[in-house]
Amino acid sequence: MKTSDIDFKKGDGLIPVIIQHYYTLQVLMLGYMDKAAFKKTKKEKRVTFFSRSKNHLWTKGEISGNYLTVKDIQLDCDQDTLLIKAVPAGPTCHTGTTSCFKEETPKGFLYQLQQTIHQRIDDNDQKSYTNKLYKKGMNKVAQKVGEEAVELVIEAKDDNLDLFKNEAADLLYHLLILLKAKEVKFEEIEHVLEERKRKS
Repeated sequence: MKTSDIDFKKGDGLIPVIIQHYYTLQVLMLGYMDKAAFKKTKKEKRVTFFSRSKNHLWTKGEISGNYLTVKDIQLDCDQDTLLIKAVPAGPTCHTGTTSCFKEETPKGFLYQLQQTIHQRIDDNDQKSYTNKLYKKGMNKVAQKVGEEAVELVIEAKDDNLDLFKNEAADLLYHLLILLKAKEVKFEEIEHVLEERKRKS
């Protein structure tokens, strides 16, 4: 995307920019950019805004260290608003919350967990249970998923919801490890389900 693709004129040289978590898709904050802020953001892969109150550029996290690493930039249909998907290095809001909209939600956390699982395996973390299981090979990983599925079924027949939820979480966790072993991402499974819905 080029600077010339964006219509900065409508907002007197500024455009609104929505920041969304790359993995969880949670809306983190809203800021404004001028041409210089956009160019700096693209070049450095860290979100830089134009501060309307201070009247100069500021890179999010330059004081706190909670930078927003850019993963994707999208322009809306009117060419006057940006959506930036980024990975935060810490809380986005200056109050210490994940989002400036104070929405603390586990929705989308599976994608963040998937990234953590991939990182521990790719980095060959010797202390990680995830990596140790992965290194044992496909049979062991698949066996573990089977064991967790059986345990979930057993708990489903009882009345202890806490145990049931924990077994469901264990199954999802180990399923993500199995998907990694098969080089399949959770998104691809979602696409299969979406396609089934489309055909039904």
